Amino acid sequence: MTDSQLPDRVIQVTLADNRQVYLVGTAHVSKESVDDVRNTVDCVNPDTICVELCEPRYQTLTQRDAWQKMDIFKVVRERKSLMLLVQLIMSAFYRQLGKHLDVQPGAEMLEGVNLAKKRNIQLVLADREIEITLKRVWGYMGLWTKAKLVNHLFLSLFSDETIDESMVETLKQKDQLESIMAEFSDQFPEIKHRLIDERDVYLAQKIREAGGQTIVAVVGAGHCKGISEHIHQDNDLTELKKTPPPSWVPTLLKWGIPALIIGLFAYGFYTKGLDHFIKNIGIWLLGNGLFSAIGAIAAFAHPLAVISAFFAAPFTSLNPMIGAGWVAGLVQAWAKRPTVDDFEDMSTAIESVKGFWHNPVTRTLLVVALANLGSVIGTYVSLFFIGMRTAN
Repeated sequence: MTDSQLPDRVIQVTLADNRQVYLVGTAHVSKESVDDVRNTVDCVNPDTICVELCEPRYQTLTQRDAWQKMDIFKVVRERKSLMLLVQLIMSAFYRQLGKHLDVQPGAEMLEGVNLAKKRNIQLVLADREIEITLKRVWGYMGLWTKAKLVNHLFLSLFSDETIDESMVETLKQKDQLESIMAEFSDQFPEIKHRLIDERDVYLAQKIREAGGQTIVAVVGAGHCKGISEHIHQDNDLTELKKTPPPSWVPTLLKWGIPALIIGLFAYGFYTKGLDHFIKNIGIWLLGNGLFSAIGAIAAFAHPLAVISAFFAAPFTSLNPMIGAGWVAGLVQAWAKRPTVDDFEDMSTAIESVKGFWHNPVTRTLLVVALANLGSVIGTYVSLFFIGMRTAN
């Protein structure tokens, strides 16, 4: 096979030092893309294969038993429950899509990885870590935009929209992460910059830095144009690897709300006496505990986890370093400790909304998220009533 026989979707780029780069624009849910990767490697016999994966995504793709090795207690303690839950939702979407097309999502990336191993070709993981990407997407959005996005994502979780052929064709033209967020692009244009444009630069630089005279880069079709534009110049990736600094607004709320509550308690006690103070304490305890417990119940939590959420919330709401959901999640994981079978069943469970609630692993993550959400709601409801009582 010669260069003239390269697949149509392959873009050849010649660098200033005369190295040859072959960009294989793939669709992450297309059998044809797997063939394109194999045929391109056969054609050019590269020194290096770059794939649009970061280390965590590489591990997930190549180690199918990764879920079985997960320590759910560690996930909750390290406050990674929400991040894991988001990744599971993304995985669920692509598993459904893969079943619809009878192809394993990410199969073209796996083909590149396997070819590199079999033929002793250097392998380069060229993508930015997914956690950094998601943190940059989230961290640079304003509070109002975040609220709209969370609402949109929450409603989409319960949508009964089926995957039709038009959706499939759209997805086959886009990169995996781009596909997940594509429907938000018009409403949230800042997402595209962090999710797509920045990664075009990052991927281009990593491919440029790869060794060898001939390089095959397996990337989402949506990245080919941007990579082709950026690959001819040297780009400093330092800034693109940074996570955004914490916003002063969440920090202010995190410490300001507890300070305000304590101030209202003290002011009410000083101006209106002990009886008023005791009633305010009762409102705080009941309001926080009740809403957090409702959140835990909504996640089908174990009764002990519900009780722990109820009693923990009034105190954790005054301590920004810990959340009621983390306490409830640890109790849930202890009371209903997931078995090896539960971890093995995760890949099947996440294919439906019902499965998220019935699998003990994902249910623990939901307990953390919903108990924390309930505690937040309870904090503001209690604050409102205490403020109204104290002001009158």
